[in-house]
Amino acid sequence: MAGVKQQVEVEGRSLSLSNLDKALYPGNGFTKAQVIDYYIRIAPWMLAHYAKRPVTMKRFPDGVRGKAFYEKDAPKHTPDWVHTTDVPRQKGGKPIRYVCVDDLPTLVWCANIASLELHPFLHRAGQLDCPASMVFDLDPGEGADLVTCATVAFYLRELLDANGLQCLPKVSGSKGLQLYVPLNTKISYALTRAFAQGAAQLLEKRHPKLIVSEMAKNLRHGKVFIDWSQNSDFKTTIGVYSLRANNDEPFVSSPVSWDELALVKERGDAASLRFAPDAAVKRAASEGDLFAPLLAFKQTLPKSLSESDAAAKPPAAKAHGKRV
Repeated sequence: MAGVKQQVEVEGRSLSLSNLDKALYPGNGFTKAQVIDYYIRIAPWMLAHYAKRPVTMKRFPDGVRGKAFYEKDAPKHTPDWVHTTDVPRQKGGKPIRYVCVDDLPTLVWCANIASLELHPFLHRAGQLDCPASMVFDLDPGEGADLVTCATVAFYLRELLDANGLQCLPKVSGSKGLQLYVPLNTKISYALTRAFAQGAAQLLEKRHPKLIVSEMAKNLRHGKVFIDWSQNSDFKTTIGVYSLRANNDEPFVSSPVSWDELALVKERGDAASLRFAPDAAVKRAASEGDLFAPLLAFKQTLPKSLSESDAAAKPPAAKAHGKRV
């Protein structure tokens, strides 16, 4: 039996929406119609972070319990009004034609093909070796959790502070955290990757019982893996305000404040950092886009990583005065 369909017009673009009544998150019956509705409501804060950026779509046509796949090449049925950009393959051959989520019609189209998760690159279309930011992905191993990640986030922030860099945290919407360092200056992935790796290795050296900088999963028990390797021209990271598909109910990869992380660290309870779609929209409407500085704040990496700094001391529990 065919699902509910609807022909709609979004900012002058005609879209045929299908299977609107299909439950994509069986835990609470969250339907495709609700997925589309969420993305429409969060769009005022979300779209600026995706415009002109190649995006890997993670699609779940049969919901989060069904088979999922990453789609890099724009599918054949992509509307001709959707902005796409070519990205060379690592090993040569025909370039990959990525979708860029530049506007609301494109975002709705992505949601309608069950692209629950959107993973943008750190660079913009046409600027393949100039990342606009640097990212540290904090991934807890078995026996660690979001509270452990919050502790590591403060150590990392202290190190970045000592090197003249400010950063912005967001929850992944799954188990961990990501810290983004706005750059918006001329830089290469070779430099951001080397700096991020050096920072991760230094923190592992200082806190070997808490932090690991190597990818092997057998090294992560009770620790947080600081994934520096995301700073590559061929890798993408879950985007801000994207839904996640790791649970039977939807949660959002949402920006958070340092004060919120300090409370989680102090109380040992990460539940306050799990944002359902309605909560994420309400939060953005009341607090604005906490990730807005990522788009314009300009910073340059130091020529070398400073190792003599406050990060060798216990991290502060409170956020500093006014920050990005």
